[in-house]
Amino acid sequence: MRTSLVFLCVLVAVLWLIELQSGAASVNSWVALTDWWHGINSVARIILLEVRLPRALLALLVGAALAISGAALQGLLRNPLASPDILGVSQTSALLAVCALYFGFSRLAWFVLPLAALGGAALAVLLLLQLTRRLADAQSLILAGIALTALTSALTTFALNYAPNPYALQEVYFWMLGSVANRSIAEVLLAVPFFAVGTALLLSSRRCLDALSLGEDTAATLGFPLSHYRWRLIVGVACNVGAAVAVSGSIGFVGLIVPHILRPLVKSQPGQLLWWSLPGGSALVLLADVLVQHLPGTQELQLGVLTALLGGPFFLWLLLRQRS
Repeated sequence: MRTSLVFLCVLVAVLWLIELQSGAASVNSWVALTDWWHGINSVARIILLEVRLPRALLALLVGAALAISGAALQGLLRNPLASPDILGVSQTSALLAVCALYFGFSRLAWFVLPLAALGGAALAVLLLLQLTRRLADAQSLILAGIALTALTSALTTFALNYAPNPYALQEVYFWMLGSVANRSIAEVLLAVPFFAVGTALLLSSRRCLDALSLGEDTAATLGFPLSHYRWRLIVGVACNVGAAVAVSGSIGFVGLIVPHILRPLVKSQPGQLLWWSLPGGSALVLLADVLVQHLPGTQELQLGVLTALLGGPFFLWLLLRQRS
């Protein structure tokens, strides 16, 4: 297990370095760092530190946040098909971000769009709290999440249908496909605190997830207040997913694929899976972002499209496996 974890961390480091070297222009990283050290504002320095570095950092953070959120939800709901999208947090974040784009609020300042998406995640958590106040079991959470997902998806489609002009429609559409390209270091700094809080909340609940694998009655007998830990996990997922949607749009299936690939390596221990999902998610999103930059074509493929192409067949395979 330790050897595999070390291998994952080394893989993330290698992919991160490859990500820094990927792009349309050829840049010597050593020359760029030397120019930065001497205060020379060269083209190589600008490309490396202001274009590629924020992109690589966001791919690293977004992948880790989505993967650990998926692992936490699968442990909480004891459902291997659960993902961060199941509670409607991603869709509600996307809805408020689309509203910011639709009404032109995103042009007021660069941070309006991320804050709108984060506000959507918080709103989703508040709605879930109200919908499941008396019935706070796993089944109620799933049903509330399905209802919230259906409502917010319909409202998002409504906004797209009545877009004021084709340019606004194109802007919203491409943002919803998901990407970490053309981001700045300011967006990285905005998302990092939410990633840190969300990840800390999830990791602090790992022992409860281990107990939940034996059943809710057993976990309660072992002294875990399930209602408290359930909402701690939901808030942690909301922070991670809301921040990820805020800076990268909708990137799906990461929280579904990574836990399933890594679960056999941790002997199906939900608490251990949280730790392993961090480098696993980073590796998957970094690899996908490297691929979209090297695929042939005049226009770069959106990152969310590639993860969906990978996740769709994987999801069908999981369904067939569960059926058998």
